[in-house]
Amino acid sequence: MSLVTVFRAFNPADAHLARSRLEAAEFHPIIMHELSSLSLDGYAMAAGGILVQVPEEEAADAREFLDSEASAQESDHAPDGAGLAP
Repeated sequence: MSLVTVFRAFNPADAHLARSRLEAAEFHPIIMHELSSLSLDGYAMAAGGILVQVPEEEAADAREFLDSEASAQESDHAPDGAGLAP
């Protein structure tokens, strides 16, 4: 089984939030490089972050899911009601 990175974070909280969202949507995510990033200061940045990965066959759908959630959150936080439906 080949894994593909669908989300990259520089702190464990963001990585686990993405992982839990994917699991709730019935994807099969795993987190890579978390322990290393916690062991050495600056390692997460140097290694390219903490990776949230899914099986290759789920990657496109998982990215689309995460992107749609990010877009929904941005429109929820838009100033002066911008981005809200009429």
